[in-house]
Amino acid sequence: MEGDIIFNIDVMLAKRKMSVNELADKVGITNTNMSILKTGKAKAIKVSTLAKLCSALECQPGDLLEFRKSESAGKGEN
Repeated sequence: MEGDIIFNIDVMLAKRKMSVNELADKVGITNTNMSILKTGKAKAIKVSTLAKLCSALECQPGDLLEFRKSESAGKGEN
């Protein structure tokens, strides 16, 4: 089974009425790296960065991360 991990940072930013730049400052990462996370282009994330995101956004990891199966997952398997 294959799929993708989706970052729901936009959702939490909207709920907290916080800007991307403000979150990047609180977490201690560059705006470029925050953008990579926000757009889902990140290939990895440090657990410490995830913890800082959760602290800054006052949320749980599950509020930020979501697993979605690939459209092709399971097709053609016998």
